[in-house]
Amino acid sequence: MRTNPYYELTDTEEIRRLIRENPWATLVSHASTGLVASHYPVMLEDDRDEISIVTHVGRPDEKVHELGAHELLVIVQGPHGYISSSWYGDHIEVPTWNFIVAHLSGVPEILGPEENYQVLTRLVDRFERHVASPRPLDATPEIAADARRDSRGTIGLRLVPTRIVAKQKMSQNKSPEIVETVLRELEGEGPYASPTLAREMRLVHDADSCSENSGR
Repeated sequence: MRTNPYYELTDTEEIRRLIRENPWATLVSHASTGLVASHYPVMLEDDRDEISIVTHVGRPDEKVHELGAHELLVIVQGPHGYISSSWYGDHIEVPTWNFIVAHLSGVPEILGPEENYQVLTRLVDRFERHVASPRPLDATPEIAADARRDSRGTIGLRLVPTRIVAKQKMSQNKSPEIVETVLRELEGEGPYASPTLAREMRLVHDADSCSENSGR
């Protein structure tokens, strides 16, 4: 992913938020057989000072990816969407795509069976707590026994990335008037409306406005 000073994202807390709010990630390896990609949920470890994510793969994906033998690239992508040039009014501009994404690279640590099970338990707890009748993996002895059996079909891993490349392209190079027009379209009812993308844009531009005001 090429870098651009307009869109570079280096704020660690923003990258943490991106991972926390968008847990469905793409795992990419350059294995001996060629490029391999898989898709799994990831979870941020909030009790660590450095960015650290844990996840699991279903067997035999650990062999397909040759986990632990080389770097793993984890791609976390947030809201994104098409930005029509018709939203720019009289300004001559090409259409574009706004997005937020992070590429996290490093050699993963393979977790032992018990730690993998604990990570699976925390992952399920994270999502189950939002439903009407949560069912954690340890809800009953029978459920726990079944979950432990199923966990044997997975391999857990932890990635503390040694390289992070993140980009937050949210019309930072546009005038305030164009930004407001884009936001109105995204928050409207048109074919490319996207309230989640509009929220990301407002976070970026509100932060920029605060920075400008604090510097005065």
